[in-house]
Amino acid sequence: MGTIQVLDEHLANMIAAGEVVERPASVVKELVENAIDASAMTIEIHVEEGGLEMIRIVDNGKGMDREDCQLAFERHATSKISNARDLFRIRTLGFRGEALPSIAAVSRMELTSSTSSSEVGTHLFIEGGQLGTISDKAAVKGTEVCVRSLFFNTPARLKYMKSIATEVGHISDYVNRLALTHPSISFLLTHNGKTLLQTSGDGKLLHVMAAIYGVQVAKLLLPIAGETLDYKWSGFLSKTEVTRANRSYLSTLVNGRYVRSYSINNAIMRGYHTLLPIGRYPIVALQIEMDPSLVDVNVHPAKLEARFSKEDELCSAIEHSVKETLRQGLGIVRPMATQPKAKVVTQVVQPQFDLQITKPDTPQSPLLAASPRLQEWMAKQEVPSKQVDLVTPVAPSIENGTVKESAANYEKLEAAKVEAIPQEIVQATLLDQTGTSEAFQPFETKIPVQWDIAQAPPPEHPLNEMSREDNSAAGRTEQPPPLPEATKENETDSPVPVMYPVGQVHGTYIVAQNDEGMYLIDQHAAQERIFYEYFMDKLAEEDISSQIMLFPHTVEYTAAEASKLEKRLSLLQSFGLEIEAFGGRTFIVRAHPHWFPEGAELEVIEELIQFVLETGENTQANVVLMREKAAIMMSCKASIKANRFLTHAEMESLLNQLRKTSSPYTCPHGRPIVIHFTGYDLEKMFKRVM
Repeated sequence: MGTIQVLDEHLANMIAAGEVVERPASVVKELVENAIDASAMTIEIHVEEGGLEMIRIVDNGKGMDREDCQLAFERHATSKISNARDLFRIRTLGFRGEALPSIAAVSRMELTSSTSSSEVGTHLFIEGGQLGTISDKAAVKGTEVCVRSLFFNTPARLKYMKSIATEVGHISDYVNRLALTHPSISFLLTHNGKTLLQTSGDGKLLHVMAAIYGVQVAKLLLPIAGETLDYKWSGFLSKTEVTRANRSYLSTLVNGRYVRSYSINNAIMRGYHTLLPIGRYPIVALQIEMDPSLVDVNVHPAKLEARFSKEDELCSAIEHSVKETLRQGLGIVRPMATQPKAKVVTQVVQPQFDLQITKPDTPQSPLLAASPRLQEWMAKQEVPSKQVDLVTPVAPSIENGTVKESAANYEKLEAAKVEAIPQEIVQATLLDQTGTSEAFQPFETKIPVQWDIAQAPPPEHPLNEMSREDNSAAGRTEQPPPLPEATKENETDSPVPVMYPVGQVHGTYIVAQNDEGMYLIDQHAAQERIFYEYFMDKLAEEDISSQIMLFPHTVEYTAAEASKLEKRLSLLQSFGLEIEAFGGRTFIVRAHPHWFPEGAELEVIEELIQFVLETGENTQANVVLMREKAAIMMSCKASIKANRFLTHAEMESLLNQLRKTSSPYTCPHGRPIVIHFTGYDLEKMFKRVM
């Protein structure tokens, strides 16, 4: 008697369930995909206790009659394919015919379906893969599937389930992907009665991303679109200020199916190269349409992976599309928490002291013309009357920001040797001369002038060529002196506006301003970007001139490294290094480009050699990668560091050079360079607007 036997149907279904039903999220995936294939426009997913207690899927699709309801639970029964040729042009999500029987084999399952709201529907109850009852039931058009007590008859699988929160996370993640794939379908996901996701089904992908990631993130998304002869793609990707800690926010959607594609994800990340910090990833939803014959979705049991024809062409096109989209859509970073609801034009003003004195309208009168009472009092004090003028006010002086009485008044009072004039005498004098005793305000100053600090630099600004005397005269006008005209250097077509530095914070951040508000600039990151583009241009030159080192530099490596390096000396020589084997495992460097960072030449040389040892063969792609790594490394070493205090001229020069770069928003490591605070942002932070 032979040892091979045919497994019975129930055991075969339980084995198949181990492949199809890995966790509750697998049940949700299979049932929701069936609903989508049934042309449903509204799908509700209700989950209890992470899906282990209950999963209920309700849709308004085509529905099934009694015969189809029974056949659907047979193994390899499907309406999606009919012959072998259909396997190469798959347009549906589910096509193997194993989902329903596999799920029913490890749960207590109920199905209610109807092809029309006016007809009686069919109700089935299946427990552990065995058909229990089948009956008629009133039902609306569509299908409702309820799965209870998942894995009740497979305790080993149930034992190794993760926490409820973990299982809900997997379910939510996949429903989010399906919602992104089908924005025209309205999805509702609840867990223990709490809504986790609800989409409108209006067909707009941006609205779905707002429902998943939040409105604040959706405002910072950029639309992307492109096509080649074989492929067409569209979707949204986040700006560089919106990042996450892992790749799970990269959603690749192919022909209405979510797939995990390592190559496409890498193409997207290459498009973001030097724009994101290390270890940070963007939010991307990319819908790709192609002929079904160009993709194979049957390479993974759960159909989560795909194999593409002409994959290199597709990845190259997507990488270029991402770079172009970011180039057109990137801008200076603004604080997310203070984004205005609408554009508000505001002015930030500060008072300007006008030291012009408001004089009495009455004629000036010396002491000899004062009242007899004042003359009598002054005579008693033995004051020379010609030395004191109490009515004519004299402008006060300012020392270290403190208003003081003028020296002229002090001299007169000192000469008169008068400690204090009685108030009644002063009032009598004023009464005689002006008709009132309340008009004497010898040091009154008025502060009526207000002006926008963004319209003019402070008096010490080097662009303001006025002298201090000119400034004091200008201070008595109603409008401040205007900013100087933009120089030809500043007239370049740059995405960064002209900014005027006003100071430094901790020797690390430059504070600048213009009509649009206030800017904070990371001086190290700014110069890194400037040097990065400078070194990239230098490394791309065909003929790189070198300078001979006064003392040649020798390096020594292991035998394996020396053998590898000897074969790749031409790659180092293409960077302007004159390096040759010096016997055994030693190499000698005789010359290097003159533009290597001063003081760090030897460190740069050793880093370049290390790059060569880690890089593959001397191909064009590796040469480009080497140049980029070298430029990033050299720009970091050559740039000014933190706690370096700059002069005003140095800050101006740095900002002008930054404006000339092609990508002035991030440093080569992906960190932001400039942060912009508008007048609205500042007023909102100080609660001037609510």
